[in-house]
Amino acid sequence: MQHRTKLYILFFLAIILTGLFLFTDLRNPEYVLPRRTMKVLAIIVTGTAIALATLVFQTITNNRILTPSMIGFDSLYMLLQTGIIFIFGSTHITLMNKYLNFGLSLLFMVGFALILYRFLFKKEGQPIYLLLLVGIILGTFFGSLTTFMQVLIDPNEFQFIQDKMFASFNNVHTELLYISIGVLVITFLYMMRYMKYLDVLSLGKSHAVNLGVPYDSVVKKLLIVVTIFIAVGTALVGPITFLGLLVVNIAYHFLPTYKHSILMIGSSFIAIIALVGGQWVVERVFTFSTTISVIINFVGGVYFIHLLLKENRLS
Repeated sequence: MQHRTKLYILFFLAIILTGLFLFTDLRNPEYVLPRRTMKVLAIIVTGTAIALATLVFQTITNNRILTPSMIGFDSLYMLLQTGIIFIFGSTHITLMNKYLNFGLSLLFMVGFALILYRFLFKKEGQPIYLLLLVGIILGTFFGSLTTFMQVLIDPNEFQFIQDKMFASFNNVHTELLYISIGVLVITFLYMMRYMKYLDVLSLGKSHAVNLGVPYDSVVKKLLIVVTIFIAVGTALVGPITFLGLLVVNIAYHFLPTYKHSILMIGSSFIAIIALVGGQWVVERVFTFSTTISVIINFVGGVYFIHLLLKENRLS
C-alpha cells in the first residue's frame, strides 16, 4: 500500500472520529456544538504540536524511545503551577487569569530551554546525550521540589494542583487557542527552512556532517522549535507525557519511510485520532470520571515498556 493511500486512510479515520465526537447525542446544538468544536480545535493544535516536536526530537537524537519531556518540560510546568499556589494561594491573579498563566508557563519553559541550550552548547561538538542527561537530572529535581511543596500545601488548595496535573480539553479558552495557533504557525514556518536537513539528520551525526549539514547550528535551531511546540501544547491543555512517543512510533511502523514530510503528516493524523477517540471514550464511556491524559499515559507507558523490551532483545 502506498504512503499516500495510508495518509488518506488516516485522514478519513480522523474525520469520522471527529464527526462522531461532534454529533453524538447532540440535543442542544446551539450550546453544545460550539464547545465541542473548540475541543476539537484544541485537540488538533495540541496533537500536531506534540507529534511534530517528538518526531523532530527523535530525529535529532537518532533514538525512537526518547521524547522532549525527558528534558524536564512537564516537571517544570508542574513546578511552576505548584509554586504559584504554594507561595501565593489558589486565588492569585497568575492562576486565575488564564492569559497570564499561559504566558508565564510558555515563558518559563522556553526560557529554561534556551538557558539550558546556551549553557550546554557553548562549545561546538557537544554530544546531544549530554543535554538529555542534564535534562533528566533537572526534571527529577523539579519533580522533587514539586512533591515537597505538595506535601506541605493546604489540602483545600491541592485540588487546584490536581487540575493542573492532567491534561484537559474541557476548559480551553478561545483566545488562548487562537494565540497558540498563531505561535505554532509562525514556528512551523521558521522550521520549514530546516526541513531539508531532517532526512539527512536521521542518518546520524557523522553521516550528516559528511554530507555537508551544518550540524550544530541546525540542531540548536530545531531544538528551539521543539521547545516552543512542547511548551505551547503543555501550557494550553496540560502535560501528556507519552502521547508523542506513542503516535510517532505508530507512524514509523505504519509509514515505513525516511521522508519526514510524510511522517509529519501521518504522526499528526494519528495524534488527532488518538486524542479525539480518547476524549470520546472519556465523555461517553467513563462519563468524565477520568481524564484523557490518564488513558494516553497508560497506553503510552505500556508501549514504552514494550519498546524497551524489544530493544533489549535486539541488542
